[in-house]
Amino acid sequence: MTAAPPHAQATVRLSPARTSRPAPPAPPLRPVRKGPLAVSALASVALTAYVWTTHGARPGVLLLLGLGLGVGLFHSRFGFTSAWRQLVAVGNGTGLRAHTLLLGTTATLFALVIGTGTGLFGSTPAPSSGPLGIGLLLGAVLFAVGMQLGGACASGTLYVVGSGQSTLLLTLGGFIGGATLAAWQFDLWKDLPALEPVVLADHIGWFGSWAVTIAALALIVLVTRRIQARRNPPPVDTVPSARGALARVVRGSWPPAAGALVLAVLGGAVLLVSGGAWGVTSAFSLWGSELIGALGGHPENWTWWQRPGNAEMLAGPVLADRTSLTDIGIMLGAAVAASLGGTWALHRNIPWRTAVAAVLGGVLMGIGARLAGGCNIGAYLAGIASGSLHGWLWGAFALGGTWIGLKLRPLFGLGNPKPGDGVC
Repeated sequence: MTAAPPHAQATVRLSPARTSRPAPPAPPLRPVRKGPLAVSALASVALTAYVWTTHGARPGVLLLLGLGLGVGLFHSRFGFTSAWRQLVAVGNGTGLRAHTLLLGTTATLFALVIGTGTGLFGSTPAPSSGPLGIGLLLGAVLFAVGMQLGGACASGTLYVVGSGQSTLLLTLGGFIGGATLAAWQFDLWKDLPALEPVVLADHIGWFGSWAVTIAALALIVLVTRRIQARRNPPPVDTVPSARGALARVVRGSWPPAAGALVLAVLGGAVLLVSGGAWGVTSAFSLWGSELIGALGGHPENWTWWQRPGNAEMLAGPVLADRTSLTDIGIMLGAAVAASLGGTWALHRNIPWRTAVAAVLGGVLMGIGARLAGGCNIGAYLAGIASGSLHGWLWGAFALGGTWIGLKLRPLFGLGNPKPGDGVC
């Protein structure tokens, strides 16, 4: 048999990956939800004005970046939980390939910002790294199991809560509880065996680190395409969208690639403004601890809050905390986007098994994020983009945790994609 010419092979590699049937057409959008839109827009404007005048320009900019992240996450429905579930369950790597675009673009921006030492508001940008130990591996597995039970990851929980889905409020509550519990019991796990962090830029420079990261991501794209070609899975479902480019930007769904690029640029801006990568879950420990303090407890006596950096976080106002600002912004931005898209709605009559799974999943994610030193954003995205080995290990063990989570989902009445489904 004669081999295909090089240009034909390249066309095959760049063509859409095989699925068992074409994706269904996008359903039309519903009318704008004017009430939720007015409330969320006014809340966004008022809170931004308050933060800007009370705490200064940098917190105000971080809140605006959070609003943008919420809009981007909702419009692209950018999924971490669903991407891993689709890959493990039926071999559809569409979502994971969107991750590689997000990771690669973020890594490029991080290399430019950190490699040149460029920062705004007097900040000095620094890579995100973490120790390589039992806490990282166990935490990644627990987090991934929690994602599949709770229905969303850290960023997903925030933007879905903003879009009005009540089930994820239970996940968020469990998330805050688990992260606070792990902070309270920090002494039980702080001495788990671990090696020192490994950041590639410390050994081969920022260009070398970037090149290795891009090469590894390109390999993942090729592997997932090969898996998808062999398993021939159902396509990813489509979401309501608008007709016309401008209407689609404002109200409709965005392609995953567009969402990846928008999120990467905004995440790079968070690094530029604050000196640290975009994160999510440290705010959950803070919010839970503040609640305990308001109820008469003394979280300031916990070892977790006596560590350098953490003590200042607890002592300062929540609306000056960079992670809290972006988290709140994500929820508000998603509420605005969901209202414009006509999908904002509170969900009632949640089955009890789904409610239990949501809370349990949130608790596992909160504990896992503290053990691992981050979540799908703070460890996986920021770690890989920084050229830190801990980000890659987090992703690998999260895939294993996803397999466990898929085995547990049916116990709570939650379904998994199957090869014969119309969509996954």
